[in-house]
Amino acid sequence: MKNKTAATGAYVFCIANQKGGVGKTTTAINLAAALAVLKKHVLLIDLDPQGNATMGSGVDKNTVQANLYEVLLGEVSIAEARVRSDAGDYDVLPANRELSGAEIDLVQMDEREARLKMAIDGVRDEYDFILIDCPPTLSLLTLNGLASATGVIIPMQCEYFALEGLSDLVNTIKRVHHNINPDLQLIGLLRVMFDPRVTLQQQVSAQVEAHFGDKVFKTLVPRNVRLAEAPSHGMPGVVYDRNSRGAKAYLEFGNELVRRMKREGLKLASRAKARR
Repeated sequence: MKNKTAATGAYVFCIANQKGGVGKTTTAINLAAALAVLKKHVLLIDLDPQGNATMGSGVDKNTVQANLYEVLLGEVSIAEARVRSDAGDYDVLPANRELSGAEIDLVQMDEREARLKMAIDGVRDEYDFILIDCPPTLSLLTLNGLASATGVIIPMQCEYFALEGLSDLVNTIKRVHHNINPDLQLIGLLRVMFDPRVTLQQQVSAQVEAHFGDKVFKTLVPRNVRLAEAPSHGMPGVVYDRNSRGAKAYLEFGNELVRRMKREGLKLASRAKARR
C-alpha cells in the first residue's frame, strides 16, 4: 500500500476513547491480529502504562529488554525496543508501569508532544499499519499519540453516556488537527459490545449513524465471552477462537478498514491527478 497519506509509509491510527471500559484495547489487539491475517505488516504501540495491549499480545511487560518509556526519552529506538507477538503475528512496542513516569519527564523536554512521532518516523516505511492503543485520559501520552497519527478510530458502546464522551473526543481531535497535527482526521467509529436485543443500543446506534454517516463502520462487534477470555491466555481473540462471533466481527472489521483505506487512496490519487 503506497500513497497512504501525504507522507509515505504506514497508516498510523490511534485507537482512542476518553471513556474507560469501552473495548479500546480489545479493539487494538484484535484489529492488529486481523490485519496480520490479511498479510499486512503491523506494529501495535502500547501507550497505556497498564500495559494491557502488551500482555494481551502474549508479551510479558515485566521482562522486556526495553519499552516505550525509553523510546520517548530517546534512549532507544522503536527498532531496538519492539518485540514480536508470536500469538498475533505482529510487532509490539511494549509498555509497563515505567511509562507513568513519562508524563513528568516529557514536560521538561523540547517538542514534548512530538516525541512519539519522531520515533515512529524511523520505522514508518517498514509497516502497512501502525496502531496506537491510547490511555483513556487526555494526557501528554495521548497527545503524543494524536500528534503522531494520521487518523483516529473510536470504539464505542451504544449507551447514553457514550454520546457525551464521543462529543468531547471529536472536539479534541479537531483541536489537535488545528493546533498540532493537520494530518489528523476521524477515520471512523466502531460499535463494540453490541447487543441488538437492547432497544436503547439500537436507538443510540441509529443516532450515531444519523450524525456521523459514512464515518460509522458497518461492522458491529458483539459482546462476546471468548474475546474477554483471550487476554488471560496471552493472545488476541481472533487467534484464541477464530470461529467465535467476536473474532469473526474483528476479522470483518480488518477487511472493512483495508477496503476503506484503498478507497481513500484512490480519492487522493484522483485529486492529485486533477490538480496536475
